[in-house]
Amino acid sequence: MNDELFLDERVEVLAKYGSGLNPCVPIKFRRASGREVIVAEIGLRHPTVQGRRTVHVFDVTDGAADYRLEFDSERLTWRLTREGDRT
Repeated sequence: MNDELFLDERVEVLAKYGSGLNPCVPIKFRRASGREVIVAEIGLRHPTVQGRRTVHVFDVTDGAADYRLEFDSERLTWRLTREGDRT
């Protein structure tokens, strides 16, 4: 990500859950401002440990900007932690 902003914004996420290699796939998310972002592509995704909780990290893009979404599997909450231009 170029020119990235570090955020800690709670977001609403519409995700598809299934089986196989990608059991959770974010489809779109709504920011606190009401702006809706449709995910065009998922880049890296990986679990990480924060304290005693597992947080699943998704690097996604809508084609115009890159975002990092984090899903806290204990609290069942999504956060937008980074936003960056694609230039």
